Amino acid sequence: MPRSDSTRPRPVWFFREYEPVGIDLGSPAAVAAYDRNQGTDPDADDALLDRLGVVTGTRLVDLACGTGSLVIRAARRGAEAHGVDVSEEMLAFAQARAKRVGAGAHWHRAGFLDYAHRAGPADVVTTKSALHQLPDFWKQQALLNAAGMLRPGGTFYLWDVIFSFEPAEAAEHLQRWIETSGRPEGQGFTRADFEAHVREEFSTYAWVLEGMLERAGFDIVSRASRTPTHDEFLCRRR
Repeated sequence: MPRSDSTRPRPVWFFREYEPVGIDLGSPAAVAAYDRNQGTDPDADDALLDRLGVVTGTRLVDLACGTGSLVIRAARRGAEAHGVDVSEEMLAFAQARAKRVGAGAHWHRAGFLDYAHRAGPADVVTTKSALHQLPDFWKQQALLNAAGMLRPGGTFYLWDVIFSFEPAEAAEHLQRWIETSGRPEGQGFTRADFEAHVREEFSTYAWVLEGMLERAGFDIVSRASRTPTHDEFLCRRR
């Protein structure tokens, strides 16, 4: 799938968002394994959509939509649902899943940084388990882009590997996360996957993201730290 017509031109100094770091997702088998490891759960998707007030007619954009489960559940309840991802393989998996269940969604091969929303302003923008693909400078640009596609008062939801522990305690918390979260090969993300995440990807502190969200034009409605390594933010666009 070529890049969507809903992308902006990128200068040569732009971050190489189409060359993601971390787990290799360059084949259909790798994407299917990723979907299994993520534990895709339609009931959890529906619970989140209920929280976000997504109903018939809601315009939702899921940035870095991955295998598309949230987008498909939104489309099935009558939302105008847009899934955005840089990965051809992810989008192919998502489109096949949507076809199997008869969900009419809109798919865009684009990134956090170059996606240009051509439809009317979104009511809800979401992103889960993906913003850590960007260094902090580029996270800020991505959040500005997300704010720009939302109507005033619209909802932004972020969930990711986000650190709420004290910086001086980082080694202790990260080692515990790796040791307790890693699974045997074939049963989920492995210890090596979590080690690679810490070493090669760009998760950051919650207090850093709080400042970024505010500077992007969001008011933080709520924040929940499920663990010292995972956080969610629910925001409103000013």
